[in-house]
Amino acid sequence: MIKHIVMWKLKERANGKSKAENALLMKERLEGLVDQLDELHSAEVGISFLEESGGAFSDVVLTATMDTYEDLEVYRKHKIHLKVVDFIVSVAEERRVVDYEM
Repeated sequence: MIKHIVMWKLKERANGKSKAENALLMKERLEGLVDQLDELHSAEVGISFLEESGGAFSDVVLTATMDTYEDLEVYRKHKIHLKVVDFIVSVAEERRVVDYEM
């Protein structure tokens, strides 16, 4: 089993929306991928409720699971996922990723 964790720091405003509005859109789009991609078993998105303190945290985190590294690669390159990535790139200013085998 593969665990895929991604954390983002969002722009204060992007695409005419606030950070909070874009975080909710990210959550909806990322969690919606579970119903669209067979390789993706779960996708949980958390939105931080803490105010920024020295830039030491992220605004949104994704924790996703899939069976194999090959499934992760299919997920990463899938056109449905890439559409969500395009949106995220437009609203995020920083991204951190960790992938590991469970």
